[in-house]
Amino acid sequence: MSRILLIRHGQASFGAADYDDLSPTGHEQSRVLGAALAARGVRADVVVAGEMRRHHQTAVGVLEGAGWSGDVEVDAGWNEFDHLQVLAVHDRPSTAEGESEKAGFQRWFEEATRRWTSGEHDDAYDESFGAFTARVGTALDRLAGALPRSATAVVLTSGGPVAWAAAALLADDVAARTALWLRLNPVSVNSGVSTVVCGARGTTLVSFNAHDHLLVPGSPDLLTYR
Repeated sequence: MSRILLIRHGQASFGAADYDDLSPTGHEQSRVLGAALAARGVRADVVVAGEMRRHHQTAVGVLEGAGWSGDVEVDAGWNEFDHLQVLAVHDRPSTAEGESEKAGFQRWFEEATRRWTSGEHDDAYDESFGAFTARVGTALDRLAGALPRSATAVVLTSGGPVAWAAAALLADDVAARTALWLRLNPVSVNSGVSTVVCGARGTTLVSFNAHDHLLVPGSPDLLTYR
């Protein structure tokens, strides 16, 4: 049986001019995760990352923290969806009375992603939700099919692909998977780990969004969602 560890990138620079760059907290989350994996005896036979800078930076931090060496394979199938475009084509709702800026943004993001996932406005996007889910599914199948028995692959990606891989493995049809994705994606933790095993019973999700490496008594608070 082989396994795939799907890891969301460390905290990026939310609110900055360039989101695709880890914050100091994001770099630390990556190193802490790497050290935690190594302490548990995890050895990566394959390390894969999406094309985004935050994916590469997270990979560097994990390898540094774990003391692993070797190349990082790049697979665009693990790229995040274009959340900036998804937001741009959906007018930001008015801020409700008493609503914080953060809560207002979250409401806008959720409304915009629901519009995108509906499939009713595909012409408005460079990549439809259907195209996004198809490429993530293909990337997962490609990796699972190439892994030798008993090998471990570590994938540095984003919350969207991780949530879709989980939803696709848990639900039986597109509507149920989409509904589940809409619930899982917003709660993905930076540097959270989801584990998929591949064996005689096929590809199975055995854990989602594990982040105990961030909850160390006496250590700085590293738990973030954005």
